Amino acid sequence: MARMSHTLDPAIASALKRTPDGLVAAVVQDATTGAVLMQAWMDDAALARTLATREATYWSRSRSEQWIKGLTSGHTQHVRTVRLDCDGDTVLLTVDQVGGACHVGDTTCFDARELLGEEDA
Repeated sequence: MARMSHTLDPAIASALKRTPDGLVAAVVQDATTGAVLMQAWMDDAALARTLATREATYWSRSRSEQWIKGLTSGHTQHVRTVRLDCDGDTVLLTVDQVGGACHVGDTTCFDARELLGEEDA
């Protein structure tokens, strides 16, 4: 999928602190449960498209193209809110998730791996 021609509002664009390759981190949270579903990357056009359509759209670093979450899998994300963190380097999306958020089919991308650390009770 080629880059789509949505343009980011200049006020939003000026608030973003991007990586050297022009991306901003996107953390995705379930709007109902509060569960963290995944982390992805957005370029300006993907963020603009997300804001315009409410369909979560990301930048695939491995494929070097935009992707709309669920376009092929049916596991869509309807975006309720988008917030910018205090540093301007991360956006938080709250979404209504349909199906698993992880590309391997899990509910979240944080289901399959072992816990790396936990405070003792």
